[in-house]
Amino acid sequence: MVKEQGYRKPLVPRVLDFIREHRLVSGQRRLVVAVSGGQDSVCLLHILLELQDRLNVKLHVAHLNHQLRGADSEADSQYVAQLAQQLGVPATIEERDVKAYQARQHLSLEEAAREVRYSFFTEVVRSIGADRVAVGHTIDDHIETVLMHLIRGTGIRGLRGLQPASRWQPSGSNLTVVRPLLEVSREETAAYCRDHQLMPRVDASNLSLSPLRNRIRLQLLPQLKSYNPQVVEALLRTARIAGDDYAFLEEESIRLWNSVAQKQGDTIVLEKESFLALPSALQRHLLRMAMEELLGSLKDIEAGHIEEMIAALTRPAGRRLTLPGGLVFVIEYNGYLLGRDPAALSPFPVLEKEAILKIPGETLLPGWCVIATIVEREQMSDKGDNFTACLDLDRVGGEIVIRNRQPGDRFQPLGMSQFKKLGEFMVDVKIPRAWRQRVPIVCSPQHILWVVGWRIDDRAKVIADTGHILRLEFKRVPDNCG
Repeated sequence: MVKEQGYRKPLVPRVLDFIREHRLVSGQRRLVVAVSGGQDSVCLLHILLELQDRLNVKLHVAHLNHQLRGADSEADSQYVAQLAQQLGVPATIEERDVKAYQARQHLSLEEAAREVRYSFFTEVVRSIGADRVAVGHTIDDHIETVLMHLIRGTGIRGLRGLQPASRWQPSGSNLTVVRPLLEVSREETAAYCRDHQLMPRVDASNLSLSPLRNRIRLQLLPQLKSYNPQVVEALLRTARIAGDDYAFLEEESIRLWNSVAQKQGDTIVLEKESFLALPSALQRHLLRMAMEELLGSLKDIEAGHIEEMIAALTRPAGRRLTLPGGLVFVIEYNGYLLGRDPAALSPFPVLEKEAILKIPGETLLPGWCVIATIVEREQMSDKGDNFTACLDLDRVGGEIVIRNRQPGDRFQPLGMSQFKKLGEFMVDVKIPRAWRQRVPIVCSPQHILWVVGWRIDDRAKVIADTGHILRLEFKRVPDNCG
């Protein structure tokens, strides 16, 4: 974790201690160093070059021209190329059209630049057989990140700020980002560059008040210091406490995961009773874990999304929340479903159109084989389950069809003397909303005969003077028919 300020040791041994404490390059033979040309990244490169023998790594510089500042961007690239050559470090220097990417992806300029930049780093890392990139984030960046997350309404995860190492995993990529200077201030990197006669580039865009981070750095932090001269130490302390609390929640959530969560395809199912019994802090953390499992990252997930899900936990079954990344959170009777298509968990295939039942014989539907036989009374209990039903063939009527439910459907559930709306029946017997349109409905020209899997109509039941008995059995394909 990043510690509160109070530095005493010289810069290079401090960075070495930090790298070793957090095992930032342990077991690595090659390390990509992101160098923009500014003071922080130039300082980082110079320090790592001095430490590379002790760390037993070979460095490789990566620089990306974002094509956002015209001639200045070109000059930055030339500077980094010359610096790498002078220091004897191999370099990959390329350019990308960030504004074009921004337009295609509908992102802010900052988000687009970050995504393009880290995609480039991923390519460089792979090309040299490494798995991580070192970036020049300092303790000032850490403090600004804490404030930025706080302003945006973060949870405890965001209050931790920047971490010594993190993963960048969009679209299947897997890049480790390490921050060796995370306990070093910008003032110290500037002093290091002066002392070693390094001449880093100055990015004038850092003075622009358009990006939120710049406004925090140039306006908010100075204002906060007028209220509390030790606000930096207070923010660092908050981040450290949040980090400790987050680590505990992470450990507990991992321990509890298998007892409350189950991944089925692209959907995560949370067991309702067990989940509701947990403290809210663990519920929030488990929901974040579930979303990260499905999305690969929490880039677009904010604390507000988690709070919406928490508020929905006690709402009636059938409620749905639409979330970023195409996810849907569905409240069911005995659980919660989180996924892109929770309806896919239904045991019933999609019924696209109605089908006429062949009697006797076999009728093939998508995902179903329906076997219709005419049986004797003693065969009625041959196989009693929710997908087998016996009906009075003489009372059933003429042509029998299988379809999904339709508006206005009513029937007389077995054992009841009154009619009931099919929708109300499905609610009463707790059929999940996502399943209801898929439940096969067996119908005569006059009325519903059977809600498959649940109840036959009382008017179609076998009675004492029944002459001909129709036995229907629904089998899931690829089971063999017959």
